[in-house]
Amino acid sequence: MIRAMRWRFDLLSLAWAVALFVLLVLLATVGARWGWVRSFFGDVLAVAWVYVVFKTFVAARVLPLALAAFGVGLLVELGQFLASTWHLHIPNRALRIVLGATADWWDVVAYAIGFVAVLAVEGAVRRLRAGRPPASAPRSSMPAH
Repeated sequence: MIRAMRWRFDLLSLAWAVALFVLLVLLATVGARWGWVRSFFGDVLAVAWVYVVFKTFVAARVLPLALAAFGVGLLVELGQFLASTWHLHIPNRALRIVLGATADWWDVVAYAIGFVAVLAVEGAVRRLRAGRPPASAPRSSMPAH
């Protein structure tokens, strides 16, 4: 798996990373009053954002990059759990907003949804590039004339 990865720069992935980052910032600021929608959807998007950041600089298959992005989310959640267990406090407000302050199993669910969403979007993009209809598209049994 490691041998299949190589360094590269992908401008399209960078554009998506910037767009998702702007959306995450908007959710954290303008959407601050949206409660669980902001936090849950933000965690889903965070996995997608980490994925496209990885994809910007690493050429690899979708699954390893998506798993790495999901792993980053799990590590953040583990860090939150350990910080609360050891009564540690992040003094920087912006870093507290980005990393979160409390561990929550719903965050793990959101990260998993983000992981599945990345796989689904990449699969759809791959099918579109290949010019094939989606697997769920009905196929005609009548030959074309």
